Amino acid sequence: MLNGIHHVAIICADYPRSKAFYSQILGLKVIAEHYRQARDSYKLDLSLPDGSQIELFSFNGAPPRPSYPEAQGLRHLAFKVDDIDVVVTHFQQNNISVEPVRIDEYTGKQYTFFSDPDGLPLELYQVS
Repeated sequence: MLNGIHHVAIICADYPRSKAFYSQILGLKVIAEHYRQARDSYKLDLSLPDGSQIELFSFNGAPPRPSYPEAQGLRHLAFKVDDIDVVVTHFQQNNISVEPVRIDEYTGKQYTFFSDPDGLPLELYQVS
């Protein structure tokens, strides 16, 4: 029935800042960008190498998401990486705070957390 995740939608507070973060720092490919005049809102479609997508929206006056303390609902978005140390170094060179790398007690894989410009919790998970 389900074949995978097509996209994840994210609402940001500062569109240019988040666009730069997701496209330049994280390296996601811009598929399409639309300004929706009736909503005074942007919609940016971004893709990852596996074909999954992130839709980045801007909505004036959208309230911040409560991430801490953790609230019910979507907990975080995890990105799979081949070499977590390379990505962590890249983030640190771009002034992105990253938690210490840990080992998943069930899989033995390395992972860590960081946040997007609006404090959305994101994870790196080494798959190899």
